Amino acid sequence: MAASGKAAFRLPPLPTVREIIKLFNLRAQKQLSQNFLLDLRLTDKIVRQAGKLKDAHVCEVGPGPGGITRSILNADVAQLLLIEKDTRFIPGLQMLSEAAPEKVHIVHGDILTYKMERAFPKHLQKKWEDDPPNVHIIGNLPFSVSTPLIIRWLENVSSRDGPFVYGRTQMTLTFQKEVAERLTATIGSKQRSRLSIMSQYLCTVQDCFTIPGRAFVPKPEVDVSVVHFTPLVQPKIQQPFKLVERVVKSVFQFRRKYCCRGVGILFPEAERLEKSEQMLMLADVDPILRPAQLSILHFKNLCDAYRKMCDEDTNLFSYNYREELKQKKRTRKKGYLERSEQGD
Repeated sequence: MAASGKAAFRLPPLPTVREIIKLFNLRAQKQLSQNFLLDLRLTDKIVRQAGKLKDAHVCEVGPGPGGITRSILNADVAQLLLIEKDTRFIPGLQMLSEAAPEKVHIVHGDILTYKMERAFPKHLQKKWEDDPPNVHIIGNLPFSVSTPLIIRWLENVSSRDGPFVYGRTQMTLTFQKEVAERLTATIGSKQRSRLSIMSQYLCTVQDCFTIPGRAFVPKPEVDVSVVHFTPLVQPKIQQPFKLVERVVKSVFQFRRKYCCRGVGILFPEAERLEKSEQMLMLADVDPILRPAQLSILHFKNLCDAYRKMCDEDTNLFSYNYREELKQKKRTRKKGYLERSEQGD
């Protein structure tokens, strides 16, 4: 008996990705940190990390010559949005679009400025507390854009806008192995960093697998890891993103010092010792712990304490440690010049 239901979509025979590269004379540009993944077994494996994609709406970031694109289409998605900044790749992507009628929409643009909240139909939106929507972001990110982009998207998670107007949109992205290790680092790890806290307080972050550099063309000097993000229903720190980022960045500013050193630069020098001791006491955080030894709960308490102090002193959040250092240098230089003139 014939199987009932709609047959799964498969791409028709097409030139291979390697043939597409030759056909359109595509070369990876080092200044854009481009590296092509040609092995469709690996691109299939990346796409499987996103979960079940049948009838899903997917945004692929930087599809390039279209290796991952083919694997996404073969997963029988309902719609695939391709955002590609480099015009050289558009003709090859249009071939894929023609092979999958009405499934592919190509945008020539920059993912850092593209309005993701308009990418998909409104009916896909789910409440934040519900299961994640059938919307996914997938991408083999250029190394140069991966960190600023994930920070941008984490801020979107916090404010539930951008690609997260649809709900807890899942992301499956590639990073340099070292960056992936920072994103997923646990307490006490040498890789524990600002990225660890900023990603893990907002998302469940999973390092799925590592792809050796030799699998890419041209071969990068580092291996690449695939990381999957699922936004949490409740963030582990209930404070504005910019406040959390400020506290976390300050603490990790001196990652080899005691955490009290980084906490201190949140405050003007004249009251630094007093205020940093007050904040650490409010947060119940041992001042001689190293930044990498601090848990998400430690950072939650630090952020809550800092918020309380900012509410009490409305000028505190605008304080800039580096600007105070520059001002001190200018003052010293001015004094030196004045003394030199008097000596003449």
